[in-house]
Amino acid sequence: MNIKWCKCNIPISLFLVMFTGYRLQSQDAFPTDTILIAAVGDIMLGTDYPSEAYLPPEGDCHFLFDEVREYLIRGDLTFGNLEGTFAGPYGQAKQGRHCYAFRMPVRFAPCLSQAGFDFFSLANNHALDFGIAGYRNTLRVLNQIGIQGLGLKDAPATIIRINDINIGFCAFSYNPALCDFRDAKLVKNVIRSLSEGTDIVIVSFHGGAEGAKYRHVPRHTEYYLGEDRGDVHTFAHTAIDAGADLVLGHGPHVLRAVELYKNKFIAYSLGNFCTYGRFNLGHFNGTSLILYITLSSRGDFLIGKIIPVYQEVPGIPKIDSRNRAISQIRNLTRKDFPDTDLEILDNGDILKRNLNSDGTMIRSRDF
Repeated sequence: MNIKWCKCNIPISLFLVMFTGYRLQSQDAFPTDTILIAAVGDIMLGTDYPSEAYLPPEGDCHFLFDEVREYLIRGDLTFGNLEGTFAGPYGQAKQGRHCYAFRMPVRFAPCLSQAGFDFFSLANNHALDFGIAGYRNTLRVLNQIGIQGLGLKDAPATIIRINDINIGFCAFSYNPALCDFRDAKLVKNVIRSLSEGTDIVIVSFHGGAEGAKYRHVPRHTEYYLGEDRGDVHTFAHTAIDAGADLVLGHGPHVLRAVELYKNKFIAYSLGNFCTYGRFNLGHFNGTSLILYITLSSRGDFLIGKIIPVYQEVPGIPKIDSRNRAISQIRNLTRKDFPDTDLEILDNGDILKRNLNSDGTMIRSRDF
């Protein structure tokens, strides 16, 4: 994919990327001006800090995506959360209790572009593992391979153009050094400014407590290890009220429920996806997915699909024939959002209830 970058005179120093995305054949029920988003959760390809023993065999990362690459490249826009840095020689590792610092070798970066990724959120608790110098080198490395990373306050958003549709993207975290989603005024200003020049706004956030004990979405601020991890439910609704069309969450390292709010889709946590060597992958932590979301040119949710994935220890994503992600998200959604206007089928299709005038649900898109 050839990607052309150009600086644009638009609000909050946004950037415009123009490229022709990969499109899937849609059925007659869908207009031609739709966008297919492929989204996954946390990615960390192995770290050479504190030891190269945490890298994949022979220092090669290409095989990690072998079984899932064909699904990732199907998106018009493919997104993930980069849970680590390409710091290279820059910066010093952070220190402290309960502290992990991840530094992927710079030579690993092409594995991400070859897997089909277009955007990464860097608004997370590992973005500054090697300080601001490591963060900025991560941005440089990603830009060199045609991938955009977001998260800093001075670069909170990006605009791209796909199939004649302007798509804005912004990323938030609970880290005050980044774009802090606990600051409601900041959130509203960024999203409103972004929506002024776009057709669709996609928002990423990193928040919530971590681990299998925290699979449900609460209606209050979450704390983990004494740290304020934000109120993700309030944030997601605030983002949509301000103009967001799709909200993608990560941070808990497990899957969470999905919700439809004002005909806009929210995924509260996409879990771990490809986290090699240093992550707990037991039970719920090892269940993952590739989430397809099809949006209209106005950003309304049309249909979704869950491609179930699991991580084979020490962190290799595989297609899951047991479909655990489908059953987990369906059960969590039924419990956390029993009134949401979504139905998750056994095959992973995510449908809107009573979409058609005759009361029937929209038929599945051919993924």
